[in-house]
Amino acid sequence: MTGPRQVDTAASGTRVRVQGVADVGRWGAAQPWLTTIGRLVLGGVWIVAGASKITDLAASVRATRAYDLLPELAAQVVGAALPAVEILLGILLVIGAGVRAVAVVSAVLMAGFVVGIASAWARGLQIDCGCFGSGGQLAAGASPTYGWELIRDGALLLLAILLALWPVGRWSVDAFLGGRVDDGVEEGVDG
Repeated sequence: MTGPRQVDTAASGTRVRVQGVADVGRWGAAQPWLTTIGRLVLGGVWIVAGASKITDLAASVRATRAYDLLPELAAQVVGAALPAVEILLGILLVIGAGVRAVAVVSAVLMAGFVVGIASAWARGLQIDCGCFGSGGQLAAGASPTYGWELIRDGALLLLAILLALWPVGRWSVDAFLGGRVDDGVEEGVDG
């Protein structure tokens, strides 16, 4: 950083001023931490989801096919490729590389999952979403958990959108390569 920090405590709360940068405030102080937590949560979910399917690609294809939304060839390609894509997205988020782009791709995938699950529910299909392995038709007497799955994927979709809006966090490749300091404020910006 090129200049000293100035701290101004006002009735509305603590404001932090960095040379040449407007008051950062509470949001500015919390945002990099929240972004980092969001990156780690969404990245962790992607890694776990992909890792749970990567060793059984046939089950991943069966789970994709069970939604009955894609032609057979597309279901095979998506089912086989999805675990590797999920792991890649997860790793990129955890290390903080290309966060905005990865968050946008994550949001598109999550929106697709929400649509797929809602469609299965609306059509009365009795399937396991296959989000974390297995998937496909449920055993006799088993009930789908579509409501929970929609809440979970909807929350992850919202998280991906927030990461696309505020991608700069702590301990990320993006911040390191972009010359940003740990608090998410650009270095050397003159007022």
